[in-house]
Amino acid sequence: MKRAVIIGAGPAGLTAAYELKRKARDWDVVVLEETSEIGGISRTAVYEGCRIDIGGHRFFSKSKEVNDLWAELMPIQGKPAKDDTILGRECHVEACGPDPEETDEVMLRRHRVSRIYYLRHFFDYPISIKPATFIAMGLIRTWKAGWSYLYSAIKKRPENSLEDFYINRFGKVLYSMFFEDYTEKLWGIHPSKIDPSWGAQRVKGLSLWKAILNIFIPKGGKKETSLIDEFIYPKKGPGQLWETMAAKLRGMGVEVRMNAQAVGIETKDGQVKAVKLKDGTRLECDAVFSSMPVKDLVAAFDQKPAEVAKIASELPYRDFITVGLLVDKLAIKNQTQFKTVNNIVPDTWIYVQERDVRMGRIQIFNNWSPYMVDDVTKHVWVGLEYFCTEGDKFWTMEDKPFIDMAVEELRHIGVLGADEPVIKSVRIKVKKAYPAYFGSYAEFGKVRDWLDGFGNLYCIGRNGQHRYNNMDHSMLCGIEAVRALLGETAKSTVWNVNTEEEYHEGK
Repeated sequence: MKRAVIIGAGPAGLTAAYELKRKARDWDVVVLEETSEIGGISRTAVYEGCRIDIGGHRFFSKSKEVNDLWAELMPIQGKPAKDDTILGRECHVEACGPDPEETDEVMLRRHRVSRIYYLRHFFDYPISIKPATFIAMGLIRTWKAGWSYLYSAIKKRPENSLEDFYINRFGKVLYSMFFEDYTEKLWGIHPSKIDPSWGAQRVKGLSLWKAILNIFIPKGGKKETSLIDEFIYPKKGPGQLWETMAAKLRGMGVEVRMNAQAVGIETKDGQVKAVKLKDGTRLECDAVFSSMPVKDLVAAFDQKPAEVAKIASELPYRDFITVGLLVDKLAIKNQTQFKTVNNIVPDTWIYVQERDVRMGRIQIFNNWSPYMVDDVTKHVWVGLEYFCTEGDKFWTMEDKPFIDMAVEELRHIGVLGADEPVIKSVRIKVKKAYPAYFGSYAEFGKVRDWLDGFGNLYCIGRNGQHRYNNMDHSMLCGIEAVRALLGETAKSTVWNVNTEEEYHEGK
């Protein structure tokens, strides 16, 4: 029997295992997970009855394969969720779907609300063309933004950086207001020094002009991905779906090893022959699917060219910190048309563009799912998100002073009242959450070409390809890699996921 070793139990690795075992039962499949948790950065952390979605994960895809797989694992709700019932809110349910109040194995339908918080005001994200937007911006800013956009529409800049990418689509004034500072918080480097391919992947065809056009698109019409109105979401967070998949894999005979760190890759004649673990175990194999960071993967090879090793060792990443806070109420008010329990703001997350704090984003877990918080009728459970680099002052700061700083920033920008008590708090750190597009990334093609030279090695997922993939893209990487292994398609298709302009926008 042939053996496939899959490194990483995140969306890409688990999907590859699932696809391979369904298509080729004669393969022995082993999944290696370095940590004690399933899901990678798509896991759900649990703290004293509350659940944290690490980074926020909307389940939305134009891929039928991905949607079918999600539905196979967890069907969409057939009855109202807890908050729907409390509010008497109309919700889109599936005939014969499960009742979220009676079972945990269910996907909820959720309304997408994400906004930018800037100048102590809310702005729609993506930017909308509404009177409220202009009122919050003020007459002078609006006038300047309009002329700036017209100028950018007429005179396009060469797109040598992410800054050029944004200015070409929104104008310099709107870029400065809504993109520049948040992007620098995220990456720790100014957008003028970041490769434009990040914007091409994350924003794709979106622009101010397309935001205007989307106003006139009827419900159900084709919208840019960043403008979706609804998504599905596991009752208890994204990790629940991957835990469900891991359980199914074990039932199919797949071995999912936890706390199993791959540290060595043995090769011969252009093939990977074995994977060595930190505990000394050696697994001979006929194929390897790797979703581990490229930096670590290359370092694990028994032999590699000096140039490739140097480029890979210098690949940049951004790390991630979430502070979970449980409070009775927030100071910001719900002035939207969306009904919520206790009338909290309806956002799933809020992009913090304020220049006087280091906080990058705020998640409101009540709005992802009412089952993410211990009591949705009494408490608000939020996640304050910070971006950093492993070893810097944020990463090395002790938990209590870091949490105190985060709480003070939330009060400073008026989201939490000055005297509002914090009922409970927790800090969670995540390494290599975001593969970055600067530094030695400019030479990443040399690393990719070398890795592709190993006929039975498939690099998949966000870290496996050093690409800021969405969750569905990571899943599709796993699916395409299995097809390539079984000779159904070319190996190059694995790298082509999420590279076409229209890939995620339309079927």
